[in-house]
Amino acid sequence: MSGEPLSPSAVVTRLRAAGCVFAEDEAELLLATADGPAELAAMVARRVSGLPLEHVLGWAEFHGVRVAVDPGVFVPRRRTEFLVQQALALADAASPAVVVDLCCGSGALGAALASALPHAELHAADIEPAAVRCARRNVAALGGRVYEGDLFAPLPASLRGRVDILAANVPYVPSDEVGLLPAEARDHEPLVALDGGSDGLDIMRRVALEAPDWLAPGGTLLVETSERQVPGALAAMSAGGLRARLVTSDELYANVVTGVRL
Repeated sequence: MSGEPLSPSAVVTRLRAAGCVFAEDEAELLLATADGPAELAAMVARRVSGLPLEHVLGWAEFHGVRVAVDPGVFVPRRRTEFLVQQALALADAASPAVVVDLCCGSGALGAALASALPHAELHAADIEPAAVRCARRNVAALGGRVYEGDLFAPLPASLRGRVDILAANVPYVPSDEVGLLPAEARDHEPLVALDGGSDGLDIMRRVALEAPDWLAPGGTLLVETSERQVPGALAAMSAGGLRARLVTSDELYANVVTGVRL
């Protein structure tokens, strides 16, 4: 009967039929999260309809931190954990650090960094109102502040020349390739969090040019990019007067370009 509670195997079967590659793992998360049979059925229905799993659950695991992810907000990617790892390698957990999460989305990067750096002063910003609301939920408990506006514009002027770690997971999908993204991203995440302009590097260039005004001496800008965009990203860092470097992870298929203010 259609009104009967869904068994674990039935959840797996429905998810697999909908094309969910990791149906067993997703079913386990849905079963653990749902508050009763009715909610489980509703969550499975939303997932089967194509809603990203993280939007269905209301959260994502990111670098060991459970981050709230509201509908319509960019879902943090597992490969971006490599950017967090690189940022942490530059920091001293025992010393204060000024951390800025630019284009913060849910605030996942900032939350992960502040969780590992208990003395950090955390600031985050995004142009998308829904992202700002979500990020505030994630960073408030860590003493962080979130601002709404375009890139550096909403940040307090007192941060100029003080930022030690500037993590900017900018949109970097070329405009004419946004339509090729999986439906989960294309249909359920804001375009402003995906579209990076004609070659995908428009936002990154703006960040690299303005970053030196905000970075402390020796401070580092970190951005994620695709393999084919690496030469352009390195050039943008250098054009901004930063010492550019590429680090990669074959395991996570991640490319992080860093720029240090000399």
